[in-house]
Amino acid sequence: MDLIVSTDVLAAFCERAAKFDFVTVDTEFLRETTYWPKLCLIQAATDEEAVLIDPLVPGFDLTPFYELLANPDVVKVFHAARQDIEIFVKATGKVPANIFDTQIAASVCGFGDSVSYDNLVRSITGVELDKSSRFTDWSARPLTEKQRLYAVADVTHLRDIYRELRKQVDATRRGDWVEDELGILRNIDTYVVQPEQAWERLKMKINRPRDLAALKRLAAWREQRAQDTDQPRSRIIKDDVLSELAIQRPLTPDAFEKLRAVPRGFGRSSAAAEIMALLKDVEAMTKAELPVLPERYRGPSPKGAVGDLIRVLLKSVAEQNGVAARILATSDEIDALVLDDDADVPALNGWRRKLFGEKALAIKHGRIGLVATRKGIVEFEIKQPAIPE
Repeated sequence: MDLIVSTDVLAAFCERAAKFDFVTVDTEFLRETTYWPKLCLIQAATDEEAVLIDPLVPGFDLTPFYELLANPDVVKVFHAARQDIEIFVKATGKVPANIFDTQIAASVCGFGDSVSYDNLVRSITGVELDKSSRFTDWSARPLTEKQRLYAVADVTHLRDIYRELRKQVDATRRGDWVEDELGILRNIDTYVVQPEQAWERLKMKINRPRDLAALKRLAAWREQRAQDTDQPRSRIIKDDVLSELAIQRPLTPDAFEKLRAVPRGFGRSSAAAEIMALLKDVEAMTKAELPVLPERYRGPSPKGAVGDLIRVLLKSVAEQNGVAARILATSDEIDALVLDDDADVPALNGWRRKLFGEKALAIKHGRIGLVATRKGIVEFEIKQPAIPE
């Protein structure tokens, strides 16, 4: 396969690729020590050729490839596209146009949730891939022949997978299901974390408004610092440390030394100085300025009988429709649904609501029941709810 190392050769390939209905795309990158993924290799294939593109060549202008990604007339086929697309969003400020994710398509065609590329290749083409090069150093040059063969296989077999899944999606009339999922990948907000929203990613129990205010400020500070310095969040401050700082709110270097979660001497660092400044701002906030804690639910536990019934329904609906259960709803989403009829979860939107969400709400409110038969779980209507609403 060709290794493209010049803009002129890349432009010629992209011109040829633009004449095809689709092009398969993959990337190799490193991210262990950085916030932003470091792009090390781009793989692309049309029906007639497959190429490797070396973005680490000094002075290499990738604009022709970015223009191909932006071409709405060519489908860009990825597998598990999120991190690949994040790289291109960082480079261009835009999500590639007309994308298709074979992992998403596979999940609605009965191949299971988050099916891996090698398993999909095995299932559809019968080929057993050699994945031993998966964790090699893709920034090292020159690339070995084994690395090149591994990399190109990620886009050549993808052509056959795409064609087969397209057929299955069309045959089962599940194109709208795939489109709903692709809507998330097409949204640029999926890839751009705003510092002020970073706290929403944290799963922490906060019981006081001032603690929540501190957590929001601390999470925003860490996110901004991670982005500015291109370091992983955990290298700035780990999640458990954020939680302790939000609750304890140390305002002096000596106060830091009394915390178990922070290393000795951290209180006299420049990072600690910034943290103390923002925590002082939090302490100065009036009650009216503090955020409102989410209202605590005081009804039945979502882990109780109602949640169990909905989980049985989920398994039954998934089996009947040949779709992975997790693609319909996760356990946390079922908990949210039990707590709130209008929960902001995928299970209550789009095709999932039609297939599963409406039935889940009907079980919750005693409008339908479930019975086990030799053929499986059967739903039946309850004309008089056993439990008044």
